Amino acid sequence: MSEQTSEATDTLSELVVGKVVDHPVKSVWDALLTDDGSAALLGPGGRLTEKGANWQAEDGTHGVTRSYHPMEQIRFTFHRTDEGPGSLVEVGLRPEGADRTSIEIKHTKLPEGADRAWLQQHWETALERIDADAL
Repeated sequence: MSEQTSEATDTLSELVVGKVVDHPVKSVWDALLTDDGSAALLGPGGRLTEKGANWQAEDGTHGVTRSYHPMEQIRFTFHRTDEGPGSLVEVGLRPEGADRTSIEIKHTKLPEGADRAWLQQHWETALERIDADAL
């Protein structure tokens, strides 16, 4: 049984959303790196790859993969537009026993006026899609 948690942290520049899923870490990691898993996080057309790689979604959202630690964590910059300020997203995985995984999405360096409700819904939907895609 999956459990979802969301929290608005003490600072307006950070948003954290998490979920525990009934899949081993390897299955969740593999799902993140598929076209569908990447699109769940970045938007259609966005693709997560190795550290230093640029990514761009069809809607113009773009960034760079900053950190890539297989089956543990991936961190990337997130720019909604060319003119807009960038922020940082970290997706962390932690085993919760043999066949469960805690997934945490931490979105930091949010600019003043960021649409936090939209972002929270976006990340929660991404978690649901990743959970559904993990085998």
